[in-house]
Amino acid sequence: MQYSEIHDMTVEAAREAGAAIRGFFQDEYNVTYKGKDNPLTDADLAANDVIERRLRHALPDTGWLSEESADDAVRLGKSACWIVDPLDGTREFTLGIPEFVVSIAYVVGDSAKIGVLYNPIKEELFTGIVGEGAWFNGESMRVTTHEQVDGARIVCSRTEAGKGWFDPWKDQLELQPVGSVAYKLGLVAAGKAEASFTTRPRNAWDIAGGVAVIEAAGGRSSDRLGQPYRFNQAKVLKDGVCATNGVLHQPILDIMKEQSAG
Repeated sequence: MQYSEIHDMTVEAAREAGAAIRGFFQDEYNVTYKGKDNPLTDADLAANDVIERRLRHALPDTGWLSEESADDAVRLGKSACWIVDPLDGTREFTLGIPEFVVSIAYVVGDSAKIGVLYNPIKEELFTGIVGEGAWFNGESMRVTTHEQVDGARIVCSRTEAGKGWFDPWKDQLELQPVGSVAYKLGLVAAGKAEASFTTRPRNAWDIAGGVAVIEAAGGRSSDRLGQPYRFNQAKVLKDGVCATNGVLHQPILDIMKEQSAG
């Protein structure tokens, strides 16, 4: 199957999952907790069921890694793998804040090649095929060409901003607190911000879809040490996130190094 066909099929799955999420938003649903500040809702599970049914049926020999499915080491022997967060930003969902997305990545080898991020409330669709192009609601999109740290728009964690993690740079950076890791990456890819970064670990399903979209849009992504991501690995936790328009990547990594040292 061609990448363009896989892309279109993934978009359809994300839209259907988004419709399921939309049916629960600001309505009644059950909430449980997988850990501190890590809620799980009926919407997460419904979206996961939709995506798994559609994509695993279409490409049955492709591996599967989802936040809401039991991990199966069989995926490690597959040449391709889906990496899915059916509702990235569940905390925002429970608070009624429309800053969450369905996040799906199609990984070949250890690289994310196709990414689809869909915000079903704002009707925002960020997609990309690495090496072929990226699109926002079907229209071509690119990262910005902003070259200076001064005035750079940074989509960041509300929690981290509230703790003062960005205070030493608040006169330089234009901070924009936003929910959902994947949603932040989509905004960078669409040129609505220059970068998003955190020194805190993130799981593969939080970032794989966004990494593909950013790189397809001409940007760059890495862990906090500047190393490229390798996906479909036994260890799903990644060492921080640096996602930028490319030209600001090293300056942002330098800020992250100062954060860690502080």
